[in-house]
Amino acid sequence: MKLREYSNEKDFESIKDWITDERLHAMWCANLTPYPLCKEGFEETLKVASSRFGDVPYIALTDDGEAAGFFCYSKNSETNEGMLKFVVVNPVCRGKGIAQEMLKLAADHAFKDTKADALQLNVFPENERAKKCYLKAGFIERNTTENAFTYKDECWGRCNMVLRKEN
Repeated sequence: MKLREYSNEKDFESIKDWITDERLHAMWCANLTPYPLCKEGFEETLKVASSRFGDVPYIALTDDGEAAGFFCYSKNSETNEGMLKFVVVNPVCRGKGIAQEMLKLAADHAFKDTKADALQLNVFPENERAKKCYLKAGFIERNTTENAFTYKDECWGRCNMVLRKEN
């Protein structure tokens, strides 16, 4: 597997159907981009995240060059922590270790290329599969904010998880 910067022109068609329903979409992006995912709306979301936080979108490719995952990465220079956002894996790749491999590559990028001391992300605790995946990758729960997000008649917490650089 390898990472490369995401191109909306080249890669959108590969990832547009990975989010299969409205609830999953809300869990993935906290409704920061419209549902269903459309090319223009997603491109605008990525531009805003880039200008506000320095986010760089990445696509994870299998050895055969197939799109297997996506995430955005930025680094906070004040805390020297990297941040992952919009993490998603192609549904046909789930349960095959692809997410673990992609998260390892993201951590390598954070720690080696950008010299971050830690890598963090936020996940809704209600997204049990994602949280379990992050725990398996070595992330630990740092804190949880209760009732941080409302989706229809549900209220979800926001769990901040962190992976510390090994010395």
